[in-house]
Amino acid sequence: MTESLTASTRRLTTAQALIAFLARQYTERDGRRHRLISATWGIFGHGNVAGIGQALVQAGSSMPFHQGRSEQAMVHAAVGYARQSGRMSAHAVTTSIGPGATNLVTGAALATVNHLPVLLLPGDTFAARPADPVLQQLEVPHEGDVSVNDCLRPVSRYFDRITRPEALIPAALQAMRTLADPAATGAVTLALPQDVQAEAYDWPEEFFAARVWNVRRQAPDPDELDRAVRAVRTARRPLIVAGGGVRHSAAEETLAAFAAATRIPVASTQAGKGSLRHDHPADVGGIGHTGTATADALAREADLVIGVGTRYTDFTTASGTLFADPAVRFLNLNVAGFDAHKLGALALVGDARTSLAALGEALRTRGYRVEAGYESDYTDAKSRWERRVDAAYATPDPDARPTQTQVLGVLDELVTEDDILINAAGSLPGDLHKLWRARSPRQYHVEYGYSCMGYEIPAALGVQLAAPDRPVWALVGDGTYLMNPTEIVTAVQEGLPVKLVILQNHGYASIGGLSESVGAERFATAYRHRTGEGAYTGAPLPVDLAANAASLGMRVLRAVTVGELRSALAEARAADRPTCVYVETETPDTVSGPPPAQAWWDVPVAETATRTSAVEARKEYDRQIAARRRHL
Repeated sequence: MTESLTASTRRLTTAQALIAFLARQYTERDGRRHRLISATWGIFGHGNVAGIGQALVQAGSSMPFHQGRSEQAMVHAAVGYARQSGRMSAHAVTTSIGPGATNLVTGAALATVNHLPVLLLPGDTFAARPADPVLQQLEVPHEGDVSVNDCLRPVSRYFDRITRPEALIPAALQAMRTLADPAATGAVTLALPQDVQAEAYDWPEEFFAARVWNVRRQAPDPDELDRAVRAVRTARRPLIVAGGGVRHSAAEETLAAFAAATRIPVASTQAGKGSLRHDHPADVGGIGHTGTATADALAREADLVIGVGTRYTDFTTASGTLFADPAVRFLNLNVAGFDAHKLGALALVGDARTSLAALGEALRTRGYRVEAGYESDYTDAKSRWERRVDAAYATPDPDARPTQTQVLGVLDELVTEDDILINAAGSLPGDLHKLWRARSPRQYHVEYGYSCMGYEIPAALGVQLAAPDRPVWALVGDGTYLMNPTEIVTAVQEGLPVKLVILQNHGYASIGGLSESVGAERFATAYRHRTGEGAYTGAPLPVDLAANAASLGMRVLRAVTVGELRSALAEARAADRPTCVYVETETPDTVSGPPPAQAWWDVPVAETATRTSAVEARKEYDRQIAARRRHL
């Protein structure tokens, strides 16, 4: 090697080069710079211990490391971190080959569905194939270059297998581009054959230079903006649907100013809830199947729906039955053209904050504002809904066992705008979407794009790492807790003072209710012993989840009554170590339970059946689908 070549290159293994490269990547938006990959999670095995593992040891403090217990959970933690960081910063996750790699798939799907960045670094089989097969290798007789890591292709926004060291350079650059792209971000996978990880190469020093990836704020096209202005000005009953893109763009203040100026009411999806404070005059709450009566009534009568950063999932559109005005039109502001064109909409492709500001300014110069009667109507409807929330939250008897909504009511009394609530699955997302009074933009953290049971506890770790000075609550039912409690150990190890609330209702309560509504009679949804007839209708299983959490190192506070719950939640909030509040919930009555669904959701019902429950459920299904329409 010549002297000049030595000066311009650095001899490292592929794994060492990758970690050194990641430590020097940054994002920048609005003049603020963030480290793109701020830490790595990992579980080591033969597929990554000698490569990425050794590289992380050598890197030292330049690449912080977190030890996980479940590969899926590590991805959830990374996703929680990325969301709380506004997608400006992300984590990497490294695993061995085989089951370690395939365990990433669920977390990767969740990240990609929700447009949240995470870098996956699974080990792979030998590129050179000196021994074939190796331990944990899947053999595909008709394709020699396939491994189990190919399962990650459909759930990744970018995928590459690094079969030669020098191939890392273009792949790593494409990976960073994807992670930092607001329209394309999601899970990014670089599959790393274990022999290539340990192979040395002379890397150009330029590869390790600090690199800044600009997170662009794309301005709207002038012609699209003009059409959008005309659409809003001619609408009599416009409605804004705020999605997750509002939060990803940090457009909350811009949306608040837009709504204050135009008086257009703002409904929110699960991902968009909190875009406006609950007490903003224009906020009308959640929309869709789990939405408020106020928002859903406005949606049925709206003649223009302005979607801001939303994907329009079936929960939002009530499976195509919600937007009922025959002449309804859609105007979609979205950084992704794919989503902006949904429902036959006028598309305004661009950054949510930039586009809202431009639209708001154009309307201001024309003196636009909705009619006073429309504003009065939705304001009065919102006041009526708030009284229903008060009734669901009310806890008149401090010695009674609380219902699930009363648990939320007690928590509502306790929290400030600093607290962050995390949830993902079961009946809690519906209750939270209808009832929770969001106080700050990043307080409400419900993952409902993939609605993944087991997300909450590991996500709370990621959120706590991103927001170390804020109280972080993971709310779970017993079914969700049993899916993925392992990262309690990590919370204890890392000293992360997350607060876990376990609501014990002895089964899959949400699916039980759905099962009953579609004629499946709550089959196999209760956590109970089998009876002589073979059904799960016996006594509740003698499972002590509080003892389980304690055995993993968590401090546990048991609460039986409303009064005990109030004290336990306050104690947990003040705790400086991981703390669990465990409460068995009462079956709600008509007063203390949540309001019923205000819009439909399409879950197909058996077209032929012999049992009365399914026959009656099909009649109701046929009645509902008659209202479904395609917006073209």
